[in-house]
Amino acid sequence: MIEADNTVVEFPNVKPTRKLSSTEEIWGKAVIGHGYAGIPSMLIRSQGRLNLSPMQFNIIIQLSEYWFDPSRPPLPTKQDIANRMGASVKAIQLNIATLQKAGLIRREFRRTAVGDYDSNIYHLDGLIAKVRALEPDFAREKAARRAARQAREDAQLSPLRRRSKAKD
Repeated sequence: MIEADNTVVEFPNVKPTRKLSSTEEIWGKAVIGHGYAGIPSMLIRSQGRLNLSPMQFNIIIQLSEYWFDPSRPPLPTKQDIANRMGASVKAIQLNIATLQKAGLIRREFRRTAVGDYDSNIYHLDGLIAKVRALEPDFAREKAARRAARQAREDAQLSPLRRRSKAKD
């Protein structure tokens, strides 16, 4: 008969270490711990193509930062946006109106239970559609850059190219 060993072996209390994300490595875990907004690079690179002033672009970034659930559009007050940007509420109002006229955002008015105006709900559907429509252009430009880079690399690696440079 085999006798069972009832010895309990304690495992060391070591927490598994998780590799930092690239964003955490750049900004630091403490900074990223306060949250971050997902801003597509295409949006950043499209600022000029969309004819967005720095103020308008900043407003879009601010609205995006408030939008963390796809089913719940952002609804910050103009005062909150103005405070974050160090701008006047009037400047925010005028630029939001310009963004709305350009079809980039749509405001939905809200009222409180007693009928007073509340903060607007901001829909970014127009902006999203315009950025998505630019994607084929960006894809072509990316392919052209990749092809040019490959051509440069091929030219540098060509043995004939190396010999001709050595003769000079």
